[in-house]
Amino acid sequence: MFDAIAKGFRQAKNRLAGLTELTEQNIDTALREVRLSLLEADVELGVTKAFLARVKEKALGEVVRIRAKARDGETMKVSAGDQFTKICHDELVAFMTAEGEALTFADKGGRTGIMMVGLQGSGKTTTTAKLAKRLSERDRKRVLMASLDVARPAAQEQLAVLGRQTNVDTLPIVAGQQPVDIA
Repeated sequence: MFDAIAKGFRQAKNRLAGLTELTEQNIDTALREVRLSLLEADVELGVTKAFLARVKEKALGEVVRIRAKARDGETMKVSAGDQFTKICHDELVAFMTAEGEALTFADKGGRTGIMMVGLQGSGKTTTTAKLAKRLSERDRKRVLMASLDVARPAAQEQLAVLGRQTNVDTLPIVAGQQPVDIA
């Protein structure tokens, strides 16, 4: 996932090589690369569009200072690609900044339930797998995913496939089982 995103940002930066101004035309070309990489990484379409709109708004008309001072006071050469990358970085940080409280886990030995709710096609299943992978790998939590969407059996199978891909356990699918029974 991160490799695809990094590749898209590299290609966008390369498209802006040698330019001294960020215009609508060259920004749109660079944003196309970023859009493709975000969508390939399963970033939800609405999130992708909002991110790209914010980057475009900040980048439009930006005149690139050819030289800039680094944190250590040293003067560095800066390109339009560098400026665009900086704008993207700042917007990614802003997008990823957490709102609200962090997850609170049950005391040792207790179980913590996390319910994902949203409209069909909003990315619940993919987000569940990404969250489960992060919790199991980075936070060293034992994770079990379960799909309670009995109206769409394909959703249960999709979660099972994602569970296998991410090495996260999923509750076995039992035909005819009701959501309350699964939970």
